[in-house]
Amino acid sequence: MPSAFIILAALSWGFISIFTKKLTSYGFTEMEIVTIRVVYAWILLFPLTFLQKKQAMFKIKLKHLPFFVGTGLLSIVFFNWCYFTAINQLSVSLAVMLLYTSPAFVAILSYFILKEKLSLKKFFAIIVTITGCTLIAISSSGGGTSWNWGGFIIGLGAGLGYALYSIFGKLALKHYDSMTITFYTFLVASVSLAPFFHFWRKMSDFTIENHLYMIGLATVPTVLAYLLYTIGLNKVESSTAAILATMEPVAAILVGIILFKEDIVILQFIGILFILSSVFILSIKRKTKGDLSKRISKEF
Repeated sequence: MPSAFIILAALSWGFISIFTKKLTSYGFTEMEIVTIRVVYAWILLFPLTFLQKKQAMFKIKLKHLPFFVGTGLLSIVFFNWCYFTAINQLSVSLAVMLLYTSPAFVAILSYFILKEKLSLKKFFAIIVTITGCTLIAISSSGGGTSWNWGGFIIGLGAGLGYALYSIFGKLALKHYDSMTITFYTFLVASVSLAPFFHFWRKMSDFTIENHLYMIGLATVPTVLAYLLYTIGLNKVESSTAAILATMEPVAAILVGIILFKEDIVILQFIGILFILSSVFILSIKRKTKGDLSKRISKEF
């Protein structure tokens, strides 16, 4: 089931706090961690790409380079910069809520660029998703969120940047497979970030332990997550994929509760239910096409 790949990708992204919190405790700045993430991811992807299809996967047409500038620079780099800046200028919870305006951006961009239909059910799922993320944000901030218009606009930029991966990824999938797209996405991101954020200057502070966290950051919420997401994107509409990917904040909250002993309040729980409901709405949409009994017999 293609939707399962999207959900697994979102759950993998939800584990990112495990690695970022630890690397922050080692003294790395936010953008250094972003640079570590993309550079180590590309290093991991290089042998995987070569072993899977050898030299064929390294060949792309120059005219298709804008697709990878879109996924790597306009999405990965841009959304990370906007996201961390919004966290600094606003509250973390409001920044997360603004990041998850991405389904709305994807639905609108997909309608105009990819010519995907914006059904009433999909529109309703988007509203439910955004409502859930808003409830989580309000409950996390305690209703007293710091505010400035600059941070708000940049936070919306994070949602836009997050959405652009779905758009450019869908365009690239017409010509390349998921491994090639992920490989060049992180190559472009690495080339864009590495000259400006020299995390390797802290080499003297590197240990086996923090190296393992760097590799973990590059593997679980990065390479694995983006591969799963791109595979799912090959069979799922971009706007649907973006909504399914909002399982990430659910996973992130559960990680906080279980590993970091964070409390959950009733509004957060209701927000989680809203997000899960949007996934359920999409599942019903897919199963009601055609003869439901035949689909059930095929699945079981």
